[in-house]
Amino acid sequence: MPKSTIILVVAAAVAGAAIVSGIWSFTLASHSSHPAAVSTHASTGPSATPTVGPTAAPSASGASLSCPSATKHVSTAAQLKSALAAAAPGDVIDLDPGTYEGNFVASKSGTSTSPIWLCGGSGSVLDGKTTSNGYVFHIDHASYWNLVGFTVRDGQKGVVTDGSSYSNIDGLTVTDLGDEGIHLRENSTYDTVRGNTISHTGNLKPKFGEGVYVGTAKSNWCTYTSCQPDKSDHNTIIGNTIFDTTAENVDIKEGTTAGQILDNSFNGAGLVEPGADAWVNVKGNYWIIDGNKGVDSVQDGFQTHQILAGWGNYNTFSNNTATVNGPGYGFHLTPALSNVFECNNVTTGATRGASNIKCTSG
Repeated sequence: MPKSTIILVVAAAVAGAAIVSGIWSFTLASHSSHPAAVSTHASTGPSATPTVGPTAAPSASGASLSCPSATKHVSTAAQLKSALAAAAPGDVIDLDPGTYEGNFVASKSGTSTSPIWLCGGSGSVLDGKTTSNGYVFHIDHASYWNLVGFTVRDGQKGVVTDGSSYSNIDGLTVTDLGDEGIHLRENSTYDTVRGNTISHTGNLKPKFGEGVYVGTAKSNWCTYTSCQPDKSDHNTIIGNTIFDTTAENVDIKEGTTAGQILDNSFNGAGLVEPGADAWVNVKGNYWIIDGNKGVDSVQDGFQTHQILAGWGNYNTFSNNTATVNGPGYGFHLTPALSNVFECNNVTTGATRGASNIKCTSG
């Protein structure tokens, strides 16, 4: 895949951007060569076999967003809640440095040409005050939101989207949470989780401490999606640095389709068994997992699982580097089904080897 370095601007083409942390420093890759993804949806109920039809792959730009000039400045939690309640397409809400305590909700939508922005530096901190309950920031059935640059901490969950489409969660620091860091849920589609630093999750319940979580487990479909699959489809997880999560760095649930996991940095030193034993667990269909780097796992690097008939299939792993330093595989695909493990993946330090299946040429 060709590599290129770019200036981080909104209008940047699909290209690379340096993501630096204490774990990895690398340049994101262009993904114009990725094949088109394919959509599958369960037709009637939780055990229905998906039907298959072609669809375009989601956009995969690695360029971070740059906030426009502010239309509103806020400096207190009360001002922020008021600005969110009154938000309208085109608003750019700027967070002054400081701590904003509470749980915050976005329920008004932007548009494709005029999204709503919430922007701040890492010193602008949304603090949920307790890891035992509450979402620090909740996009609640609203679309076209851009969350850029600030810090989210000390809630049960960090950022949660329900029924949100075409939203960006970009360049945030998400840390010190009871459960997961970022969760795309309840038919959230075409969203992008880009360039975030996510760590120290699972402080309340280790088995729920994912870094990024997409969809809903089938056991909760009746709670969130009227007993139907949670079709949180066409989402992109790109260029994030994820470490010290007690559950998977990225967990992709059954019922989700045609997303991408690209150029992320994973560290599994904090994984807690039996809740998690790999950086990435894919249970959906037609996901592309490409260009990621992982280090240290209690078992495997990347996994697929079939939790429900018709799911956990047609996923493609390519150009990933798995430095497992653990007892399992670099890539453990169970069952193999029609999942693809390409020969351009690199595995080191995995006691059982690169994969349980043979590789194929890309």
